[in-house]
Amino acid sequence: MARVFLHHVVGDLTLGKPELVEFSEAETVEAAVRAIGDSAEGAIAVWRTRPMEPAPPPSAERFIGMLTSLDVVAFLARAGADQERAMRTPVSELVAPNPGLLKEVDPGTRLIDALEMMKQGVRRLLVRKIIVWKGFSKRFSILYNGRWLKNIQSSSLGGASNSDRPSTSALPDNKFCCLSREDVVRFLIGCLGVLAPLPLSSISSVGAIGSNYCYIEAFSPALEAIYKIPHDPCAIAVVETNSEGSHKIIGDISAYKLWKCDYLAAAWAMANLSAGQFVVGADDYGTTPVSMPELPTDSPAGDAGAGVSSRPRKFSSRSIGFFNNQANQMSMGRLRSMYRGRSAPLTCKHTSSLAAVMAQMLSHRATHVWVTDADSDDDDDILVGIVSYTDILNAVTKQPTPSP
Repeated sequence: MARVFLHHVVGDLTLGKPELVEFSEAETVEAAVRAIGDSAEGAIAVWRTRPMEPAPPPSAERFIGMLTSLDVVAFLARAGADQERAMRTPVSELVAPNPGLLKEVDPGTRLIDALEMMKQGVRRLLVRKIIVWKGFSKRFSILYNGRWLKNIQSSSLGGASNSDRPSTSALPDNKFCCLSREDVVRFLIGCLGVLAPLPLSSISSVGAIGSNYCYIEAFSPALEAIYKIPHDPCAIAVVETNSEGSHKIIGDISAYKLWKCDYLAAAWAMANLSAGQFVVGADDYGTTPVSMPELPTDSPAGDAGAGVSSRPRKFSSRSIGFFNNQANQMSMGRLRSMYRGRSAPLTCKHTSSLAAVMAQMLSHRATHVWVTDADSDDDDDILVGIVSYTDILNAVTKQPTPSP
């Protein structure tokens, strides 16, 4: 096991992290849409409402669960035509209680211990921000030294100075931040040198490919997907089954893909289209064009609940937010090819290196990458597995096999 996991502590990953702002269960779905767009992994933590006076600090005891973009789209899809009322619904009616998704830890907790928690299903680490770092930082955590950890309060109050450590000051007790698995993987990719030769090994050789993925046929109703999607990763592949029984992936339905989409348009598509139409677009999938209520074009996703006009329009990638403004000025052929590139699932080959897949996930801020067979044709995309955050953490912390 790399020493980086033993020399670093959770406090090292909190430097520069913003203070936690709790999202209350009393907030509306409309507010959740705005909050999810600014959160990691397309999900937000939902907390029980604080008492007014005195306001207690964040605590794992008040954590309820995680609310994803897919949860919101599925809720709006089931709401039917009454979406304005649905947007005003408290999130307490949507979020599934799961307190095990968050763990409160001390900033001096070893990184290896934090990784073990996340491998067991923890998605967020609630960490107290007790230190402000000034001046310089060290490669290996100074907090790991027990002398510092035990005397942190007395040293800051007593004014003791030491030229070998950065200046610090204690923060109020109610200052917390949340670490996600994305934060951990982003930290690890900065330590690839000490993990060698693991980062350059293929994902298949290090056992980072999960074979127990979920999928749905392209001709199945898109709404059926929400009953099959696992909790981690929150994704299901949309496939076409070949004559030999293999699966060709054409897209996926996931919290990552719906992270910053037009929620009302996506909800309509999920309720009315097949899975293939939903991920590819009705026009590209070769079906009869369908019409949907037009949403206000000048309203952001967070304000989409203000109203829906009855003028019909075609469902396409633009209606669920995949296009930018420049794309609207291009030719239709260019639009279609660009749409396929933007809406196509994030994939890699089973021969891809672990470092490449980690960088791919971080650059797209994705929670998963679908793995295709490197021996198949480029146009086939034969699905063989999936790589998630948990798979990466398992790979980097795996004990090396002793040589015979």
